[in-house]
This record gives sequence, structure tokens and C-alpha cells, in this order.
Amino acid sequence: MGRFVFKLPDVGEGTAEAELVAWHIAVGDRVEEDQIVADIMTDKATVEITAPVSGKVLAIHGEPGQMIPVRGPLVEFEVEGAGNAADAEPTPTPVAAKSEPALVAVEAPKVETAPVNAPAVAGNYVFKLPDVGEGTAEAELVGWHVKVGDAVEEDQILADIMTDKATVEITSPINGVVVALHGDAGQQVPVGGPLVSFNVQGKGNVAAAPAAAPAPVAKAEKAAPAPVAKAAPAPKAEAKPVPAMTGRQPGERALASPAVRNRARDLGIDLAFVPGSGPAGRIQHENLDAFVARGGSMPAATSGTASSTYARAEGATETKIIGLRRKIAEKMAESVRRIPHITYVEEIDMTAVEELRAHLNATKAKDQPKLNVLPFIARAIVVALRDQPTINSHYDDEAGVLTTHAPVHLGIAAQTPNGLMVPVVRHAEALDPYATALEIARVSGAAKDGSAKREELSGSTITITSLGTLGGVVHTPIINHPEVAIVGPNKIAERVVVKDGQMVVCKMMNLSSSFDHRIVDGHDAAVFVQRIKGLLEHPATLWMN
Repeated sequence: MGRFVFKLPDVGEGTAEAELVAWHIAVGDRVEEDQIVADIMTDKATVEITAPVSGKVLAIHGEPGQMIPVRGPLVEFEVEGAGNAADAEPTPTPVAAKSEPALVAVEAPKVETAPVNAPAVAGNYVFKLPDVGEGTAEAELVGWHVKVGDAVEEDQILADIMTDKATVEITSPINGVVVALHGDAGQQVPVGGPLVSFNVQGKGNVAAAPAAAPAPVAKAEKAAPAPVAKAAPAPKAEAKPVPAMTGRQPGERALASPAVRNRARDLGIDLAFVPGSGPAGRIQHENLDAFVARGGSMPAATSGTASSTYARAEGATETKIIGLRRKIAEKMAESVRRIPHITYVEEIDMTAVEELRAHLNATKAKDQPKLNVLPFIARAIVVALRDQPTINSHYDDEAGVLTTHAPVHLGIAAQTPNGLMVPVVRHAEALDPYATALEIARVSGAAKDGSAKREELSGSTITITSLGTLGGVVHTPIINHPEVAIVGPNKIAERVVVKDGQMVVCKMMNLSSSFDHRIVDGHDAAVFVQRIKGLLEHPATLWMN
């Protein structure tokens, strides 16, 4: 009998790795050639991977949700004949036990990090990712605040970790020197998995590290089926690169918080050219402001010739989508993939609302907020839902269960420095226009400054997405899954309309709304929007129902 190691085949489109979605086999199973062994997901599709041989499953490599490199080991079989691997007994890797790839100690001129599931072989204290709440099994590593060789104090920030709800700063539990970082930005880190390895005074929490070259960087060999310690080759004598005007070596990753990185992306700024004034050269918001103030140019020592208005542009910029931006992308893609959207657009005469709003703002008490149009739209939604409560629902399409909610927890889609968020105005049905305005401002402000609590960013039953301040005639809003409807007001603009045979100037607004067509029929969608239209065109009825 021999051993056959089946490696993940090339799944096309230049993909270097793919996500393991599910296993169809278990260790000990007898598998026939062409039998499905696993589901693998690329950026484009989910692919069924079949066995190339018949044999008994000795080991499977990876867990659902884990990224598997192309040509990396997937399944080990016991087969008739010699197989394709040495006869040495394999190291089984059942799904319940996490596989740990081999480590190679290497010296590098820049900081490199090891995969999240790499065993901590350097240092005598391994800090593991703590439980970040809500039953989360893993979290995304957004960015590092430290590098190998740094002396770290207790409670110093080590990394930014993002869950489904919020970005969390992870702090050090001890004083020590960083000898290994486990994970790259954008990588998923399992709760309880190694995050940072330290050298500390005293015994630490693992066996003492053997004496070796100072502070080597832990780097994993993904394709190795079993851990093998290899000695680092002697580094070649090379001329050290000259630091740029930013104070960083060429190729060194700029340090910045997620908010700064998102803002830089919005401004089209490459952080590699921005000098940082924070600790360890960390880039702050004021550094971005200074960079923009001088025209967004590179420091003088690295600037090229002056550009012309008609100079040819060359090259391309690749930006890895990580953190909240990736979560937003995944949520939007899931919504469109799972929900058949129907979009209905109606124009509404907002003249009466605008007159009432102006009157209320002119006569309000000092402790009352100024009203914009959102409290009126929110109230119209609340009243319209009384006639069609099904629209105020969550649909669990996997279980086939529709949950219709009595309270209206109104989501307010808000653009923040960290991306799109949906803070929630709870029990909108119980609020007057002033209380609605205050609550919208409060939760939206908390989302924008990062102080929103997790419960303030979840649990909405229907959402408003307002693009009115940005202009636009119509849009096709995407439903906030698992909700079944979203309402999107557009800008209010003066238009000439015909009323009672006369041309008059009215303040008109288009209302763009999308519905889950599995739950809401086109007729019901139209009735709902027409009810909102009637309420807004006669705003005295908004608080009479």
C-alpha cells in the first residue's frame, strides 16, 4: 500500500488560493475516483473538488472557512501501489484539530508576518487572540501597531481586530519584546489562536526558546504536510536601502489606523509617500491634512519632474479590500445574490412638508432640534407599515421563516470614515418629530465618530438610505439583509408641474424603494409607497394616525 497526497488543483483565473467551504468526506472513509471530496470557493464560484484516485482517507488538511493555497495538500489517501509520496506514516489532520504548517526561520530586511495558525516557536510568551464577544469564532486582522523587535509595554495597543460589528483595539497583557507577529492585514485570526509572540522576563507561558540568531521572523511553508524546522540561510551581504523622506525603508508598510487608511483611500493618497508624526512613524489625520495642503505631492527628495496637465499616466494601483470595506462588500453581494429585488420609484410633492418644517423650525423651543426632512419620512414609514406589517420583517430564507416585527427599528444608512454603517433608531413608532431628529443625529454621530455600541448597529427592521444631499434623480437601493424593504429618498428640487390645469412650481422628491420580491409582491410595494406619498403630501395626517 502507498500514500497519495492530493493537492488543490489550479481552479482557474490565476487564483493563488481558494476558500474551503465544506468537506464531503471524513478521515477513515473509503473514497472512489471522481467522488466529491470538498467544496472550494473562488472569487467567482463554488467548485466541487473530486478525488483523482480511489483509496482510504488518511488525513484532510484545512477547516471550512480556511484559505487553501493552490498546489497545497488537501487530502491524503492510502492507495494500492506506491502512490505519490514517501511510505512514512502521514500526520493525520482531522477537521476538529487545526493543522499547523511548518516554520522556517529567515532573516528579512522588512517585517514579515506568519500565518495565523502558525505555531509560536520564537519567544517564551504567546499572546493569543482573546474572545471578542458575541460568540465570534474568528476576527479579521485589520492592521498592526507593532513590529518585530519592538519593546512593548503592558496595555500598549498591538493590533486592530474587526468583528462583524466593530473594530477593536487589542492591547498587550504583558511587557516584552516582540519576536513574531502571526497574521497579515486582511487575514482571519481564530479566537484562541496565536497573535503575538514575546520574549519576556521570567518563565513566560511556553517552553523557553532555544538560543539562536537574534529575532528571526517566523515564516510559514504552506505546502509542508508536517512541521519541519529548517535553519535560516546566511543572509547575503547587500547594501542597505536608503530611507525615504518618510523615514521608512522602501517597501516598508506605513503604519496607520483603519480610519486613516480609509480616508486616504477616499482621497486617492498612497500612504507610502506620507510622513507620519505619531509613535513609530504612525500616520495621523493631521499628516494627511498636511500632505493634501501641499498639493498631495511626494517629498522633494523623491519627487520626479513636474507633471503637465496633459502628461500621460502610467501604471496601476492595487488596493487590498480588507476590514469593514470587505464586510460591506460581502454583505452587499450576499443581499443581491440571495434577494430578488424589485425597485419602485414614485415622485412626491414635498411642498407642504417643507412649509410645515420651516414653520416648526421658526417656532421651536430652545431645547428642540432643527428638523430636516428625515423625521417626516420616518413617520410616514411607521404609519404606512400599520396597513402592511409584513414589510417590517426579517426573512430567514434558509429556514423558510418570516419574522414580522411589531416595533419599527429604523435603520439609517450612514457614510462614516470607516465605511457604510447602519445605526438603528429603535421604536421609531413611539417618537415625535423632535425625538426622531435627536435620535437620528445621536446614532448617526456615534457611528461616524466610532463610539456606537454594538446594539446600536444591529437589529433594524427596515432601513432608510438617503442620498438627497448628494443630488441624484433616482437610485436602486440594496436591501439590508435579512430585511425585506429599504426606502431611499432622493433630492428635493423645484419643478414645474401641472395641478388643476395650471402650471405651478412645486418642491418635488423622487422616492426610490426596493423590496424582496419573494415576500413583497409588486402590488403591495406600490400600495406601500403610495401610502407614504399620501401622508407626505398631507403632512397634517402624519401624527393623526
